[in-house]
Amino acid sequence: MNNRKIIVFGGTGYYGRRIVAHLVTMRQPVRVLSRNAAKARDILDPEVEIMEGDVTNHRLVVESLKEVGAIVICLSAATFKLIRKRQQIERDAVLDILSEGRKAGIKRLVYVSGYEMRPSVLKALKIPDFGAIMLEIESKIRQSDYDWTILGAAPSFELFFAFFRKGKMAVPGGGKNAIPSIAPEDVGAIVAQTVAREDLNGQRIRMTGPEAYTFPEVAKKIGAVTVREVKHVTLPLGIINLVSLIAYPISTFPRFLFKSLKLLNNFPPDLAQQVPADHQLLKTWFDYEPVTLEAEIRKRLMP
Repeated sequence: MNNRKIIVFGGTGYYGRRIVAHLVTMRQPVRVLSRNAAKARDILDPEVEIMEGDVTNHRLVVESLKEVGAIVICLSAATFKLIRKRQQIERDAVLDILSEGRKAGIKRLVYVSGYEMRPSVLKALKIPDFGAIMLEIESKIRQSDYDWTILGAAPSFELFFAFFRKGKMAVPGGGKNAIPSIAPEDVGAIVAQTVAREDLNGQRIRMTGPEAYTFPEVAKKIGAVTVREVKHVTLPLGIINLVSLIAYPISTFPRFLFKSLKLLNNFPPDLAQQVPADHQLLKTWFDYEPVTLEAEIRKRLMP
C-alpha cells in the first residue's frame, strides 16, 4: 500500500473500530468519516484522521475520498436508533461510495458483508427482504472494475453473551442450529490485512472462528469453563414476532430482530459443517492468532 490513506466507512462501529486499530498497528494511514468527531476521537487512535459528517451526505463522501488509495466499507444501521435509515446507510450511501470512489481513481475495495445470504433460504423463511441490500451491493461490486474483496463476517461471540444472564441462556427459538461465530479482534485483523494486500482480488471469503456452535452447546461450554451450572431455555419465537408487529409503527428494530432470530434458528447445516475448513483457510491466508470461544468466556466471565 502506498502513502495514500485507507478510508474505513463505519470505522467507529463494533467491527470497524477493530479494523482501524489493526491498520494503525500495521502503520497504515487511516481516515474515518464519523457523525460525531469528538466521540470518534475517544474511540480511535490519535493517529487516525477523523472527518466529521454523515455518510449519507454526498458532498462529504466526495470530500472524504480525496487522497485515498483504498476503501473499506463496514457500515451497519442495525441499531434501535438507526434502523429506519438502514436503506440510506447500508444501500444508498454504499452505492454513492462505490460510484465516487471510481471517479476518484480508487481501485482497492474491501466490503464487509454478512456471512452468507442465500435467497432460497430467505424465501423459504418468508423474509426475502432481509438480505436484499447485501445481495444487491455484492452484485454491484462483482460487476465493477474495482480490485475488490468481499468478506462475509460471522456473528460476533457477543451474540451468545447477549442471551446469557444469571446462569441462564434464554434464546428465542432455542438456537439449536449450529452457527459460525468470531471474535471482533479477529475480524479487525483479517480485514486490515486484506485491504493492504493485492493478491485477494475478486474473492469472497467467509470470516469465522474455529467451530460452529448451537446455543445449548455454548451454555454447556460456559458451564464447563466457569464451573457453574448454566441452564439453556427455549423461548417462543412467536412472542418476538407478535411484539415486532405491534411495535412496528413506533420502531422497525423489533421486526429486524425477529427476522435475524428466524434466520439464526434456521442456519443452513451445510454452511455450519464447512466452518472448520473455512477457518483453516483463514489461518493459512492471514497472520493472526484466533481468539477461541473458551478464551472469550474466561475474559468476560472470569476476570
